[in-house]
Amino acid sequence: MTRTCGRVAVVTGGARRLGRHLCEALSGRGYRVVIVYRSSDADATALVTDLESRGASARTIRADIGIHDDVQRVFDDVAANEGQVDLLLNNVGNYNPQDVTKLDPEVWDATLAANLSGAYYCCYHALRMMPNGGQIISIGMAGLEGIRANRRGADYYVSKTGLLSITRSLAAGYADRQIRVNMVSPGQLENSIDLPPPDEIGLEVPLGRAGTMRDISQAVEYLLDAPYVTGVNIDVSGGYRL
Repeated sequence: MTRTCGRVAVVTGGARRLGRHLCEALSGRGYRVVIVYRSSDADATALVTDLESRGASARTIRADIGIHDDVQRVFDDVAANEGQVDLLLNNVGNYNPQDVTKLDPEVWDATLAANLSGAYYCCYHALRMMPNGGQIISIGMAGLEGIRANRRGADYYVSKTGLLSITRSLAAGYADRQIRVNMVSPGQLENSIDLPPPDEIGLEVPLGRAGTMRDISQAVEYLLDAPYVTGVNIDVSGGYRL
């Protein structure tokens, strides 16, 4: 396998919302960004055009990471074109909150396939082509450190709790290669689908405001520059779910 370009970041769910912002931040740090997306063709194309207009290098691959064959195809493509993965950023977070008393098994299966199994598939294939000193960063959710009842979105909570467990296991397993594996966990973001109104958010978030995309990318960039940090989960939540 031959390296064909500079540092390579693979970002899942990278076409829209937080994923787009993280792609922009990584591109600004000199990464060639491979944007993996499932259905947002127009957004993915527009992002590549925007990044290239700034002199950056980026491309897209369409795939459903909840399907192992799709994930293998993605990383075979990256192996052939970029040669290796320096950073994997697991950003996919399917969230369709239903009360747990009405949670449909099909929704459960789809959430765990994308958020948990899909993230592991990506880790598995990325690690096979990651140099010593590479990194994996996954996006979780605030409050994972304390198990509690979560009636709405229980499937999401379970998937992200499992992802934290995988994060710590991989951090320990690949430490001898100086590969660092960490997690960044947002709380209520400014574009969250269940964000309280401004006059009520202080009831849930002690710092009194929703998180911004920049709040999350700052934590990701901290981890990129912290060579002695591995196996951690950083809540970026303004105190949400303390």
